[in-house]
Amino acid sequence: MTNTQISEIKDLLSTPQNIVIIPHKNPDGDAIGSSLALYHYLKDKHAVTIVSPNDYPEFLKWLPSDKNAIRFFDKQNKQSKRVLEKATIVFLLDFNALHRLGSDMEKSVKKFDGTFIMIDHHQQPDPITEYIYSDTSVCSTCQMVYHFLEKLDAVNKVDADIATCLYVGIMTDTGSFRFPSTTSTTHRIIADLIDKGADNAQIHNNVYDVNSYGRLQLLGKALSNLKVETEFRTSYITLSQAELDEFDFQKGDTEGVVNYALSLDGIIFAAIFIEDVEQKIIKMSLRSKGAFSVNQFARNHFNGGGHDNAAGGRSEMTLEETVNNFLSLLPTYKTELLRSDEV
Repeated sequence: MTNTQISEIKDLLSTPQNIVIIPHKNPDGDAIGSSLALYHYLKDKHAVTIVSPNDYPEFLKWLPSDKNAIRFFDKQNKQSKRVLEKATIVFLLDFNALHRLGSDMEKSVKKFDGTFIMIDHHQQPDPITEYIYSDTSVCSTCQMVYHFLEKLDAVNKVDADIATCLYVGIMTDTGSFRFPSTTSTTHRIIADLIDKGADNAQIHNNVYDVNSYGRLQLLGKALSNLKVETEFRTSYITLSQAELDEFDFQKGDTEGVVNYALSLDGIIFAAIFIEDVEQKIIKMSLRSKGAFSVNQFARNHFNGGGHDNAAGGRSEMTLEETVNNFLSLLPTYKTELLRSDEV
């Protein structure tokens, strides 16, 4: 994003606007954290509403919000469309293509003829707007929102609520600061957020250390379903709809489970396949170590994408067919998989 574009955005925000902030479908900590942080920054001067395609996990519901801050497009369709119709500026956070909203919301957003502003760290963003702040080297959209506020000369406006929201997104998208995308700049920002009121110990507890009985039982089932393809340094987990139902699955209960598969010694490629009968799809999360790009793998074969070492995908085949298709692809990538962690 150029200095000229930043100046233009400053001019836009200098007068009251009707602003809508949109995260991607099935929003995670980074999507909701960045959306709420930007909401808290903008709300004093502007009319601001977050319109999320659907609900977000229970372990994020403690984040500082206002009663009417968020509308869910799938459940509050008419209200969401009215808000979009009145909007003068729409922020797109933590996604780079409108299809990430789901087909119904995508159609509504495409009708918007005001100003789009995209802030995102995923690869290959669609040219939706001239105002695209894209940087794939940054660990999270929350860190990018912090940098965006720096560009607006507004970091001094970061209070405890904004700091908390940004901290959550950075923490969750870096795997508690252990992924390679975590830089010294990230840590300096985290230090500033703590100084501004983010309670790091309480935030970690709220996100990672408050589990339902069903969620832990589901984790046990997922680990018992773990399979290893030693020849390809690959492991994968499956969860059927029946297994999800058995353990009273709630949104967010499978968050991070794929990382257990990646943690196995010698494994550099991991996947989880989750059956979603309602949507008639198999949802996939892919993780890797080293040079093997799960972003490209997901784009090539499973209608997805993301980052080189963390991506998502989907399949309209059955769970068994999807897994068999996945396994059939591994020989093609054998050389890449075996050499992924070579320096």
